Amino acid sequence: MTNMKKVVVIGGTGLIGSKALKLLQEAGHKAVAASSRNGINAYTGEGLAEALAGADAVIDVSNMTSFDKAVITDFFGTSSRNLTSAEQAAGVRHHVVLSIVNADQLAANPYMAGKLAQEETVAASGQGYTIVRATQFHEFIETLAGAYAADGAVKVPDIDFQPIAADDVAAALVEAALGEPKNGTVNLAGSERGPFASFIRTYLAAKGDARPVNADASVDYFGAPVVAGSLVPSGDYIKGATTIAEWIRT
Repeated sequence: MTNMKKVVVIGGTGLIGSKALKLLQEAGHKAVAASSRNGINAYTGEGLAEALAGADAVIDVSNMTSFDKAVITDFFGTSSRNLTSAEQAAGVRHHVVLSIVNADQLAANPYMAGKLAQEETVAASGQGYTIVRATQFHEFIETLAGAYAADGAVKVPDIDFQPIAADDVAAALVEAALGEPKNGTVNLAGSERGPFASFIRTYLAAKGDARPVNADASVDYFGAPVVAGSLVPSGDYIKGATTIAEWIRT
């Protein structure tokens, strides 16, 4: 196909990356899954020049788990510097990175601080880019329920929530990568907005879990103080198609 593009997916073996890879391949594009598993490491720079040769765009959904702010900001910042530098050397026109809605307002959380460092590094790189900030994934709800569980109940922040399915996130990233760089940020959120507690309650009920779910304004979000709108977009955003009920049924 004459409009076939080569897109390198950093973190291409993970939840979002594997879905983006599949969408690209189904559309007839050349999609490369880049991860340390196949010798391509954005943090060390290993294999980047070879992987990026001839690429039109990069989707960065690389990730790490750490509660150490210095470690996680170093990972995201260093990886992004290596990627954007290698992209410029290879003539790649577009860097797309997945971040989190309101990451800048939640930087008291170490992971959010890391994502903010990633955003800032990309924006300052001189490379054409689009930052896609998504809300929390439907797939993360079970982890959230576990994290806020104590004494036979689940107590969550008294805030709004608008989770999105991983499939919808992957589709938005692919659409962004195949388009022109925004050189800015776009927000992405699920099709339904409501109280955080109601989504956790719906999920647990569907799993046959009868634990009570309560909202408490004094509860933070993994170390970050929050207000009602902390986890949802405040302006224009791309809306995912999948409802929580549809996702639970799949």
